[in-house]
Amino acid sequence: MQVLKTLILVVLIAMVISLFSGLVFLFKDTAKPESRRTLYALGVRIGLAVTLVALVGYGLYNGELSIRAPWHQSQ
Repeated sequence: MQVLKTLILVVLIAMVISLFSGLVFLFKDTAKPESRRTLYALGVRIGLAVTLVALVGYGLYNGELSIRAPWHQSQ
């Protein structure tokens, strides 16, 4: 159970790092229109987002993660 939560946290942190690296590349490469570093950072972030959704879906499907929102309680 802890392994799945740790993996989710690592992927989330990697997404934030990819987001900021894309921002840095966007500002640094404004004079170079042929540079594709921003596009590659976006591709990495999309891959990480798909991985994050898959991990959360896997956790919910197997019961390792549960929904504890107040509006989701049974009557």
